[in-house]
Amino acid sequence: MTAEEYYQQGNCYRKQGRWADAINQYTMAEELDPDSPAVEAKQMLNDIMGYYNKDMYNP
Repeated sequence: MTAEEYYQQGNCYRKQGRWADAINQYTMAEELDPDSPAVEAKQMLNDIMGYYNKDMYNP
């Protein structure tokens, strides 16, 4: 898969509320292309998870 495909798959997972799967896909995209929009999307999800799930999620 390409970085764009991983990014799009991550977006699908995010819309379904499958946060961990989305982050995994964004990470794969980031590894293939450090300039991918997945970098910002992953950071956004990390911020959301850190805000709403402080006890369950500590990066």
